Amino acid sequence: MKSFLRQQLERYPVRLNELDFFLSQPEVVTDMERFRALTREHAEVSEVAALYERFRQREDALAQAQEMLQDPEMAEMARDEIAAIEVELPLLEEELQRMLLPKDPDDVRNTFIEIRAGTGGDESALFAGDLLRMYTRYAERQGWRTEIVSESPGEVGGCKEVVIRVIGEGAYGKLKFESGGHRVQRVPATETQGRIHTSACTVAALPEPDEAQAVQINPADLRIDTYRASGAGGQHVNKTDSAVRITHLPTGIVAECQDDRSQHRNKAKAMQVLAARIKEKERSERAAKEAATRKGLIGSGDRSDRIRTYNFPQGRMTDHRINLTLYKLQFVMEGELDEVIDALLLARKAEQLEELEFSQGAAR
Repeated sequence: MKSFLRQQLERYPVRLNELDFFLSQPEVVTDMERFRALTREHAEVSEVAALYERFRQREDALAQAQEMLQDPEMAEMARDEIAAIEVELPLLEEELQRMLLPKDPDDVRNTFIEIRAGTGGDESALFAGDLLRMYTRYAERQGWRTEIVSESPGEVGGCKEVVIRVIGEGAYGKLKFESGGHRVQRVPATETQGRIHTSACTVAALPEPDEAQAVQINPADLRIDTYRASGAGGQHVNKTDSAVRITHLPTGIVAECQDDRSQHRNKAKAMQVLAARIKEKERSERAAKEAATRKGLIGSGDRSDRIRTYNFPQGRMTDHRINLTLYKLQFVMEGELDEVIDALLLARKAEQLEELEFSQGAAR
């Protein structure tokens, strides 16, 4: 194992002892926010510390087996032990390297998913509705909650635009690679000639900002409009100006919410979405600069990137970023996204490992 990796790993048992001490303090137990943060870190650190301890034990066992080679009666058993350990150690080292890869602090957060119909007219709006159902079903499978923040219904069904909030531990970490262009190929319900049409939607996944680290927005930079909500909601919604639209004048970014009957609660939700969009704009600008020097496998997450095709006649879903094709489209549309999401996360880890090795080489 490289010395710099070992030095990093040696810190984990020390940090684990510190976390054990902190979590035993009464003032920490009563501070739920700090307690949750320390508990989360404890779980991550203890996992690395336990695996590193296993690695060191196997190193010690290898040294002992090599000493046993000097004893003719033990030599054969020692050779078998050495062969097994020499297979195991590289695998343990590779897993430890993965664990040391930088983590996105936003991964644990809730997420906003924005779906917008693109080219394809009514069929695109219908597909946007299908994507909404797909993500909602996936969230249910994960034990997460979802709520609609704003929705603009399509003329024949589906939606022209919809924003949902996905509430659950790690929601953004799982869904962040959904950002980009989603293309559908199928025979629309309105098609009388049986011809296959191609339509598209764009998806953006935004982490819900931490209130303590939220983007600072000057109230003077905001224009706030109220209007009557459209769509479902009953007489009360249609008779009061409960819906809220907020425009951030310096950037032109707009957020709206009409989900609640309370104008105050709608304004609070719209401000959350606005802060998430401003933060995402800053993140995407940084990512664009990084992409200028290195083209990532996963891509920038820009909505103009075509990331996935859903081919209904062939029952096929293809993720173009990692060349993954699954012939189980009907299950994917019902929210069975684990296989593609896990593959994307694995591809990102492989990218980070390459970056780590490159940075090590550059440092040398």
